[in-house]
Amino acid sequence: MENLLEILKYALPSVLVILITYVMLSNFMNNEEKRRSFLLRRETRKTSMSHKLNAYERLSLFLERITPSSLLVRVPAQNLLVKEYHRLLLQSIRSEFEHNLSQQIYVSDPVWQQVVLAKNATIGIINKLVQECPPDAPASDLSTKVLNHTMEMDRFPTQQALTILKAELRKEL
Repeated sequence: MENLLEILKYALPSVLVILITYVMLSNFMNNEEKRRSFLLRRETRKTSMSHKLNAYERLSLFLERITPSSLLVRVPAQNLLVKEYHRLLLQSIRSEFEHNLSQQIYVSDPVWQQVVLAKNATIGIINKLVQECPPDAPASDLSTKVLNHTMEMDRFPTQQALTILKAELRKEL
């Protein structure tokens, strides 16, 4: 019995020290894991925000570029017929859209739908106005019709989409 007490006298403190060390190391490792996870999430959020901001910039640039006043300057009507100019305008809009297609993963569905709606509305307006021109008329006739129609509208669809895009960006920041 005395030997058992003697063994317990030395073993019990050792077992307590081991248990306390285990609990402390376990807590330390858990806290360290949480800290690393937090730092990783924070870094991922930074990178993600950078991509999102880039997407908002690219989509706003897309909307500006397909606005008729910008589009008609970028795609000059020199020495072209209406049918050729019509094809070039639509080709330019579609090319711009395809170039920015991947940006949809960084914006909300309602914003992306507005961007697509603005593109389709711009194409629709151009298609409608091209029917009012003879196919062999000079491209400047179509250009003038598009500009006049744009000025008659309160807000062009690209402006509406841009407003929604900016509002969502403000929420993100």
